Amino acid sequence: MTKLTKTFALGASALAFAALAGTAQAGSHSMDVSACLITKTDTNPFFVKMREGATAKAEELGIELNSYAGKVDGDHETQVNAIETCIANGANGILLTASDTSSIVPAVEQAREAGLLVIALDTPLNPIDAADMTFATDNFKAGELIGEWAAATLGDEAENARIAMLDLAISQPTVGVLRDQGFMTGFGIDIKDPNQWGDEDDPRIVGHDVTAGNEEGGRKAMESLLAKDPMINVVYTINEPAAAGAYEALRDIGRADDVLIVSVDGGCPGVQNVAEGVIGATSQQYPLLMASLGVEAIAAWAKDGTKPEATEGKDFFDTGVALVTDAPAEGVESIGVEEGLEKCWG
Repeated sequence: MTKLTKTFALGASALAFAALAGTAQAGSHSMDVSACLITKTDTNPFFVKMREGATAKAEELGIELNSYAGKVDGDHETQVNAIETCIANGANGILLTASDTSSIVPAVEQAREAGLLVIALDTPLNPIDAADMTFATDNFKAGELIGEWAAATLGDEAENARIAMLDLAISQPTVGVLRDQGFMTGFGIDIKDPNQWGDEDDPRIVGHDVTAGNEEGGRKAMESLLAKDPMINVVYTINEPAAAGAYEALRDIGRADDVLIVSVDGGCPGVQNVAEGVIGATSQQYPLLMASLGVEAIAAWAKDGTKPEATEGKDFFDTGVALVTDAPAEGVESIGVEEGLEKCWG
């Protein structure tokens, strides 16, 4: 078993337990306030941690929490059905990470018309004001940080980079576009239309492929782009499972040690992979905080109709981001792996 396989295997049983535990109603006593958490999947570690945060805060506040998730990333219909169930059950609010940020809007409008507070977590809706508020990482900034780090690490050789872009999905959900465009901006690439990927004409971009945000998708996308250009030396990935798959594909052709892989999420397995040299740097998000703040917002809404406010100068509530690497680059603010492991997804 390789170091990479061990890294992801160690957390598997714990994540499975958390996924089962997170769906329960919070507490056993009578509750007057209820909330729904609807995530893209219930298996991705990012969403498992999000559910842990929501569950813990709901138990603390005495709020009933019901959790729902798509069967796979991109399962829009299951999310719509979950919203309809939450409305029918008289929930006070919904915390949502949307698989399809545009198509979900009519269902969200229906929920808001029924008096529910709708908070988007991590992934802004399109348009962003379709939700009452968004609690999220600045995903463009997250991408920009890893782009700046990669360019600074390469130095003069950044001008000769051969870059593979491992994105999420063809539909280009908002979070995928933001991270992708942020990375290229940080690297010094003209992104053309900031609302889509793939329209840039910089010759350093070998191409884009989609991963569905999982390890197998990352491997297949990396193999596809390596077939196009076997001399790729920089790999952007939408998240750390995709990065793990990309690393496996590179290792299979003996190139794991001479390619920079950068990513976004900052989960504990991902940060451990930074420590082991699988990933060069990752931008760390805080999904547990997003979810716990979201539950607090629903409690305030149920109490007196108070709505959360955006971070000054932004159209969402920014829950923060930090670049994690043990190879700091001049001019790029970062934290080390030890601190990243202490903070991972808190």
